[in-house]
Amino acid sequence: MSLQVEKLEKNMAKLTVEVPAEQFDEALKTSYKKNRNRFNIPGFRKGKAPQTVVEKMYGPGVLYEDAVDEVINKTYGDAMKESGLDIVSRPEISVEKIEKGQTFIYTALVAVKPPVTLGEYKGIEVERARPEVTDADIEAELKKVQEQNSRLVSVEDRPVADGDQVVIDFDGYIDGIPFEGGKAEAYDLTIGSHSFIDTFEEQLIGKSIDEEVEVNVSFPENYHASELAGKPAMFKVVVHEIKAKELPELDDEFASEVSEFETMDEYKADLKAKLSETKQQQATTENENNVVEKVVSNASMEIPEAMIEEQVNGTLEDYARRMRSQGLTMEQYMQFTGMTADRLKEEIRPQAEKRIRTRLVLEAVVEAEKLEASEDAVEAEIRKMADNYKMEPDRAKELLGEEGIRRMKEDLAVQEAIDFLVAEAQLV
Repeated sequence: MSLQVEKLEKNMAKLTVEVPAEQFDEALKTSYKKNRNRFNIPGFRKGKAPQTVVEKMYGPGVLYEDAVDEVINKTYGDAMKESGLDIVSRPEISVEKIEKGQTFIYTALVAVKPPVTLGEYKGIEVERARPEVTDADIEAELKKVQEQNSRLVSVEDRPVADGDQVVIDFDGYIDGIPFEGGKAEAYDLTIGSHSFIDTFEEQLIGKSIDEEVEVNVSFPENYHASELAGKPAMFKVVVHEIKAKELPELDDEFASEVSEFETMDEYKADLKAKLSETKQQQATTENENNVVEKVVSNASMEIPEAMIEEQVNGTLEDYARRMRSQGLTMEQYMQFTGMTADRLKEEIRPQAEKRIRTRLVLEAVVEAEKLEASEDAVEAEIRKMADNYKMEPDRAKELLGEEGIRRMKEDLAVQEAIDFLVAEAQLV
């Protein structure tokens, strides 16, 4: 394998990789073995025709796709290392020359980690976050616990009100014709949750049990189902049940049931102490964020578009994993929210770019101040990981491998940079 590296504008680079003809021909043989059972050639049992016969009948290109995949998978990693570049995106591969018995040539367009010019980063002046627990904070926390201990009770003596949970049947029509997905029976809906489109929920307020209601709404212009987007719809709805939330009294009895304390005054004092601790932690985080944001704003860099795209796609993949852990697919999420993939990417992009800028600046501070994670810090982080996954530290090290431990050291060094910046800052 031979490699040429061409540095391009805006922190992009092009790797041109030449693979010897012998290596490409070996990949063609592998492709033939993998695919030979696909070919039916007169005079030969299925899968028994020699490679030369297959290539003569179908053309050598019939084996190229898998051969190209194999060659690139085997050579690109070495090309990355040999280039000496800090590559921060997946490669955009283009095949430049492909022919049996000839050198195979491909290019990889990649984003390269951009250089960072640090501005002022020591002695940064920011306003100090001051944690304070107010009576309103305590009341809000009490209200939250009260809500958690509420119960639903059936209501029969009044119509639907905001906040009620109702059980409904609905049947949707567009231009008088039922549409797919517009019908359901015994559906639980919380009024005011805005889980249905437009003013659907509001139009049920004031309706009684077993009353048939015509609800008129319009689908959003950007609705995921293009055949429904922007169209007016009419739903026939019947309310079968109304349930209201019943809240317990905030008294001594309530305090004794939800805590270890006998009186509401004792319970409130405990809530205040816990809120104070939480707010102090939040203030510490806020101070860190404010210092780092100011240091980042003082720095300059040119981030390649491909690096941002990589971050956006990674965030989307993380989002999809979280959805799956909750039993939802991304397709279902899009359907429920009316979101589209392009719109979700647009919403993710500013935060993705901010995350990249922050990481690049902190890594630049690590380099400028020659910061590094101590072995004790690394060992402590490995022990924490081992405890979380209930395994021995040696097993955690084994699972991490050299690359995982290297990344852990980088992350710990970045935290060292944050601590350094905050210690150097002037919090006023």
